[in-house]
Amino acid sequence: MRVAVVKAAYDDDAGVWYVEHSDVEGLHVEGDTFEAFRRNVADAATDLLEGGGAGEIHIEIIAHASVRAGAGVNADLLVSDNE
Repeated sequence: MRVAVVKAAYDDDAGVWYVEHSDVEGLHVEGDTFEAFRRNVADAATDLLEGGGAGEIHIEIIAHASVRAGAGVNADLLVSDNE
């Protein structure tokens, strides 16, 4: 089975997860939540690979997000933005 890597990042300004880099050519999706992003990756990859003879593919998603922590920072608000 072929393995592809998708690097995901969170855009704080837009409030979405998006494909930063992908081994699947032409894969450019986003999602409001990480779960929505995962579904969009699977659906789009299936469409892109259909007819290409690739068969089933295992996609590893590597996610990148950042949060601030420390005195006077409301961690609950910051973490919920990246879920």
